[in-house]
Amino acid sequence: MSEALLAPTFLFRFSVPCRHCEPLWPAKGPELGPEYTLPSFGELEGRPKFADVRAAWSHEGLRFAVHVSGKKQNVWCRSSRPEDSDGLHVWIDTRDTHNIHRASRFCHRFALLPAGGGGSETQPVARLLMIDRARENPKSVADSMLGIRAAVRSGGYTLQAHIPAAALTGFDAPEHPRLGFTYVVVDRELGWQTFTMGPEFPIDEDPSLWGSLELIRD
Repeated sequence: MSEALLAPTFLFRFSVPCRHCEPLWPAKGPELGPEYTLPSFGELEGRPKFADVRAAWSHEGLRFAVHVSGKKQNVWCRSSRPEDSDGLHVWIDTRDTHNIHRASRFCHRFALLPAGGGGSETQPVARLLMIDRARENPKSVADSMLGIRAAVRSGGYTLQAHIPAAALTGFDAPEHPRLGFTYVVVDRELGWQTFTMGPEFPIDEDPSLWGSLELIRD
C-alpha cells in the first residue's frame, strides 16, 4: 500500500514582510534593494529558482520587481494570452481572507509581462485578469492605470511594475496591513517559480491557498 505524501508548502501558511518605500514609483530612481526580496518557498519541494522577486508598498500602492536569469530561449509573451505568458503573475487579497475557496471582490490577479504588447509585441504589458470561479470581481482597471518598465536581455529580463492603490479594491494599509498574496514567475523554458504551492493546486483561483504579505515600516 503506497503512502500519499503532501507537498511541504501545503502544511504551512507563509507570511513575509513587505517593506515600506517612499517614493514608491519615481520616474527615475534607485531599484529596490535586497531588503525587499521575497522568498520562494517552492524550493522546499524542489521547484526551480531562477528569478529574484522583490516587493514594496506605500500609501500609493504596491511595487514589484523581478530579475530573471539563465534563459537560452526568447521570452514567450502575448498580450492576447496573458494568462499563459512568461512573466510575473501576482494574486492579491486586500482582506487577507484564508477561509474562502472562491475569490471575493477584494481578490485580484495581475499579469506583469516583459514583452507581448505593441505592434511588434516588444512592449511590456500589465493587466488585471479575472479570477476563475470568483464570487465577485474587483472594480475594473484600465491597463493604462498600471505602471510597468522592462528590459529584455540575453539570458533573461528585468521588470518593474506599479499597482496603484486605486487599482486595488479595498486597499487600506492602516486598517488592513496584511494582504493575502501569492506569486508565480512563469517561464516556458525554466518552469514555474512559486511563492508557495505549484500548479498541482488551484492557486490561481483559491484564496485559501495563498500566503500573506505584512505591510511594515522599518
